Amino acid sequence: MFRRTFMGAAAAVALALPMKAQAADIVDTAVSAGSFNTLVAAVQAAGLVDTLKGKGPYTVFAPTDEAFAALPEGTVETLLMPENKDQLVAILTYHVVPAKVMSGDIAGKRAKVLTVQGERLSVNAKNGVKVDGANVVQADIEASNGVIHVVDTVLIPE
Repeated sequence: MFRRTFMGAAAAVALALPMKAQAADIVDTAVSAGSFNTLVAAVQAAGLVDTLKGKGPYTVFAPTDEAFAALPEGTVETLLMPENKDQLVAILTYHVVPAKVMSGDIAGKRAKVLTVQGERLSVNAKNGVKVDGANVVQADIEASNGVIHVVDTVLIPE
């Protein structure tokens, strides 16, 4: 009797548990992190929200709010102006690789990776990970449509 009751209770609990939650997409993951407010505002101003919520996969080298704050005074405000949208899009898409690249995929290697913007980023994973001179301070934040690697500097294309 105990076994049947126990098995019945286990089945009831299993049925009551929700299915595994789907991971959030890159934009929602960045929003929920709380340390990418400037990046999220820039993505919105550039009209890239739908793209980064899309199927992907994408690898995003995401600068923190502190990285944006380290830019020369007035830079962010200037970039967020509608008349500077093309420049903002170029900078933001320079942070995005159209593939999912986990840190383990590049550990111990150097590479030049093509960005959505069209230029290549220099990635050096020989001793830690650097991307065009920026340090990856947190790697492998998985999202439903790719991965985010947190960087301490805003990457600027040539």
